[in-house]
Formats: sequence, C-alpha cells, structure tokens
Amino acid sequence: MTTTAAWADQVWRRGLRPEPRLSVSEWADRHRILAGKASSEPGRWRTARTPYLRAIMDALSPHSPYERVVFMAGAQLGKTEAGNNWLAFIMHHAPGPVMAVQPTVEGAKRWSRQRVDPLVESPPLRGLVRDPRARDSGNTTLMKEFPGGVLVITGGNSAVGLRSMPVRYLFLDEVDGYPVDADGEGDPVDLAVQRTATFGRRKKILMTSTPTVAGLSRIEAAYLESDQRRFWVPCPECRTFQVLAWKHVVWSEADPLDAAYGCPHCGCLLPNSAKAEMLAAGEWRADTEGDGRTAGFHLSSLYSPPGWLSWGDLADEFVKGKDSPSRLQVFVNTKLGETWQERGEAPDWQRLFERTEPYRIGTVPAGGLVLTAGADIQRDRIELEVVAWGRGLETWSVDYRVLDGDTSRPEVWNALAAILDEPFDREGGGALRVERLAVDSGFATQEVYGFVRRVGRRAMAVKGSDRATVALGTASPVDVNVAGRRIPGGAKVWPLGVSILKRQLYDRLGQARNEDGGPQPGFCHFPNHGPEFFKMLTAEQLMRRTTRTGFARLEWVKTRPRNEALDCRVYATAAALALGVERWTDYRWRELEQATAEMPLAAPPKAVDAPKAPPPPAAIPTVIKSAWLGR
Repeated sequence: MTTTAAWADQVWRRGLRPEPRLSVSEWADRHRILAGKASSEPGRWRTARTPYLRAIMDALSPHSPYERVVFMAGAQLGKTEAGNNWLAFIMHHAPGPVMAVQPTVEGAKRWSRQRVDPLVESPPLRGLVRDPRARDSGNTTLMKEFPGGVLVITGGNSAVGLRSMPVRYLFLDEVDGYPVDADGEGDPVDLAVQRTATFGRRKKILMTSTPTVAGLSRIEAAYLESDQRRFWVPCPECRTFQVLAWKHVVWSEADPLDAAYGCPHCGCLLPNSAKAEMLAAGEWRADTEGDGRTAGFHLSSLYSPPGWLSWGDLADEFVKGKDSPSRLQVFVNTKLGETWQERGEAPDWQRLFERTEPYRIGTVPAGGLVLTAGADIQRDRIELEVVAWGRGLETWSVDYRVLDGDTSRPEVWNALAAILDEPFDREGGGALRVERLAVDSGFATQEVYGFVRRVGRRAMAVKGSDRATVALGTASPVDVNVAGRRIPGGAKVWPLGVSILKRQLYDRLGQARNEDGGPQPGFCHFPNHGPEFFKMLTAEQLMRRTTRTGFARLEWVKTRPRNEALDCRVYATAAALALGVERWTDYRWRELEQATAEMPLAAPPKAVDAPKAPPPPAAIPTVIKSAWLGR
C-alpha cells in the first residue's frame, strides 16, 4: 500500500471511531467562545467562573440518566449561557431536532438575533449553519438547520409553533412568563412537551425561569417534582458548609453597598470577594429523591460571581424597594429566586372606617405635597378620588366625588375638567391642584380619548389588565394617521397592571402604625368618607381559579356589588407612578415642601347665588410642573 493510500486509510478509519464521550461542560470548556456583542465577558468559556453550572450542564449530557433538568434561579447567574452551551453542544456533538421556546414570538425573534446568531457564527459552529443570505440556506430568524438536525425557535403564545414538529431536545426558557393558554389549545408547556413523546427516554428537556407567585409558578411546580438540589458552600474561616440565605447578609444604614455575609456558624463577616473561594469548593446536594427523572436546581443571586452582582448591589436594591410591595416582589422573584406569597385578602372595611382621621374632606393634610386623581367612568356618572402623596409614599384621601351625568354628553366631562383647576387648601399653608388625573378608558373609550386630547398632559387614559407584569406600562398612541404613524399631541393609553396595584394597595391598607404611633412608609390616611366608601374600597378578593385547561391562576373577584372606590384609588396610584413619585429623592421632597409653603391659599368660596366663573389658572411651582411634564 502506498504512503498516500495508507494515510487515506488511516483518516478513513479515524472517521469510523465514535466521538469521545464529552459532557456539556467539558465541551464548553474546550470549544465555546463568547462573542463580544452577546457577552459582558467575551472570550473562551470557563466553567470555573460559574462552578455551580457544571452539574446543571452535565445533567443535560447524552449519557446522563435525567430526562428533565429544572433550573429555578435568580438573575445574573449565567443560566442563559448554560442553555446556549447545551444548544451549541447539540449542534456540534449530538445533532437532532431541537425546539427552543421563549415567552412570546416577538421575544423569540429578539433572543434569536441577540443570542443564537452570535452563537452559530462562533467557532466551532461557524459553517454548520449556512449563511442566511444564501438561497435555501435553512437559516432564518426562527429556524436554524445544521447537519443532522434543526433548531426551531418559537414563543409560548403560539400554538402553531409549539406543535410544529417532533423534537428530541426541548429548551423551555423563562416558563413563568408563558401565557396561561396558547391560542385556546391549552398550556404551552404541555403542548411543547408533547413534541418529545416519540423519543421516549432519549429526550432531554431543560426548563429555566425566575419564579413568580407561589402556587402558580410553573418552574416551582417542576422543581418540587425534582430531587430539589441546593448549592452548599464552605465558610472560608470555619469551613462549615451552608446554603447562602438572604437573612445573613448585613449592611450599615449609611452604605448598603458595603454589605457582607455573616456566617451563622462562626460569626465572621465575609466580604463579597470571598465568593470566588466559596463557589470553587461548593457542591450540589439533593433534599429529596423526586420522581427519578428530573434533576432540579435552585440558586439565588447571592451566588453571583465576584464582578457580576455583589451582596452590596443586592442590599442596595432591597433597601430602595422594601417599602414598595411590587418592587419587593421583583426582588424576591428575580434576585432571591423564590416565589412570592400573595396576600390578596381584602382588609376589614369596618376597621378602616373606625380608624378615620378628623381632617376636613377637601383639605390636604400637612404631609401631602402633590395631588393625583383617578376617575372611574360609568354610563350615568363619573366617580373620582383625589389623593395626596407625601414622603415614603404616605397617602391621604383628600376627596371622593360622584359627578352625575350622561358620559356620552359633554356636561359631565366639563365638570371633570374643572376639578383639575380647583385649588385644595393645604394645612400649614399653600394650596395644591391635581397634577395628574388617570381616567379609565374601558368604558366610553372615545369620550375618554377626547377628554385627554382636550386637557393635555395633566390627564392620561389608562386601561387595566390582570395579566400585566408591571404596575404601569409604556403608553401607546391611539391617534394615528392613515400610514399608522402617531399624530403629535394625540391621545395615548397607558396599560396598568391592576392586579399588582390592588395587591400593593391591600398591603398598605393592612399596615398598622409604628409603636410610637407614627405611620409606616406607604400608610394610607382617610377622612370620614362614610361606610359605603370603605365597602367599595375593599370590594374585591384575590381568589385561586382553575382554567378549563387545568392551569391554576389568581383572579380578582368582586365580593360586593360596587367597587368604584377601589378602581379610583388604583388609577390615582397609576397617575402618581406616571409622575415618578416613587423615585423622588429626599431633596426633591424638600423642594416640594418649600414650594407649597410659598403658594397662596385658595380664594374664599363665592356665594351660592353668584354666577360661576372659570377658576383662574394655577400658579404651579416649577418643581411640580417639571414632574408632570415627564421627569
């Protein structure tokens, strides 16, 4: 045999040998290159940077006995890149049909462009997926063909995408963000998992997410079916292994960014830099046997490596958000990686009525520094509450009014507009006017839009949704031209997370005063509006419901016929959020105190039989004016 023939025979025989048995983490350490436009730390992947990801990735390896891997985690822990490592391993080393699911189709397209495209363009995947500009390349935003397999990318809101093809590998990312039902065909997770049925025990499913509400969280339910592993790390001083817990993070009032971790066993204070040594020696330990097919991992952001998210960053975020239930929930979900315990029980209306205060209706108590209002629209009336806001998001109900009149006619809307120019005397000096009015656009929609156009930026149209994930979303224009472009100065509608705002309000209504009798941050004060007001304010209850597809969800249910006072307070709170009140600094509140003290009192009321004249324009202090102009 010639030398050339021998070399060719050797190459041919080498090609017949099976690939060495690599785990996903070994493959990543050997091959993965992080692109600069998709990573904050570009260059070669090092599992040693995030040691806790090794066991998670290896559970996804073909020789691992687990069919499903569940990762319930906080933010900035590298879980997205761990999933990308698995996808790259499949394309390069264990090809087969893959489906990756993001919460929405739009989110899937964005994820594909930002994460998947840099992945397939980096070695050793470069060339496996052809250039998207080539004819019939098999490379589109939602599909990537490679030798021996194909990656299909879709959203949890698309039933068509979820039942597109059988798959061996399934990546379900941020599952708690999926809708309850996909196009009326059932739970999106169930629809996607059914795609793996034909592959039996050869399938692999990865589920990742930050959790949401206890009892409703998909990732929590999957984790509870697993062996429930937690990451144990040793204290560098006493060498005692432990699971990092938020209650052991300590900081000074002066500077939360200098937070340290107090070892509960030896009492030493560990700086954030100690995490590198602790993570390197850490190990996963299971709390239970689970179903035998699911490996489950839970990790909080306390484990984020040095240089990413520090204990001081966490303490600073906690301090800034601890007085806001909605912000505190975000911290618990996305940083601690834990579910939020809902407290949607309606407060006792009679207890609220009994604690009313003697200040006069229509007058702003001394602590109130800015006014907002919320209006609920009915067929034959508009109901409205004026709310004063002070430091620490303390609130005072200033007035509650019912403007009778057909809401399809202009008279009642004129009465609503007049309230914006009405001065409300403030105890201690000055007079305030409503700076932002939020009007519900769910009824008499066109009339509401017309009112907002007429009044301008001091009014906003709002539309509530129980499924919204933020208290106040981004406004969308409703006045567009024939080309679909926004008309300058046209009306906009603001989406509201009414469930979030109602939970927040009920938490605040349930607050008691401090031991010294003073109010806590967020405390709600009320004058004697009468029993019916407080019955309306507490007229809904958060209840657990099961959909026709069998998926559990929480819904607000009316327990009394009327709930207008509750809606008005929610809208008034939305108006305050639009002003940015929850972000105002102590310096800004001092500016407001000085500005309001210098304002003149409202003019004495005219005689009843005197002809009504439009109120004079308000001399709004500059500091307040800048707030409602979009600070």
